[in-house]
Amino acid sequence: MAIKLTVFNNGPLRLEGDPAELTLLDAQGNAFGLGGRTSIGLCRCGLSANKPFCDGSHARQGFQSMCEARELPPPKPKV
Repeated sequence: MAIKLTVFNNGPLRLEGDPAELTLLDAQGNAFGLGGRTSIGLCRCGLSANKPFCDGSHARQGFQSMCEARELPPPKPKV
């Protein structure tokens, strides 16, 4: 199963995949223990008390962000 990331309007990022392939690392490269989950919600609003995971604070605080899929331009060449 491929890793899938879904951006929910007015909500979190949902990361889904095979637990054996689903790894979330902190800035130091340490893995979060995901307890065998096949999906997790990641905070996008910055209000969660359980960062980087979503705790539903976006709904209580009225977070709004609409994201529609689009094509990105090619990356600029590195100088």
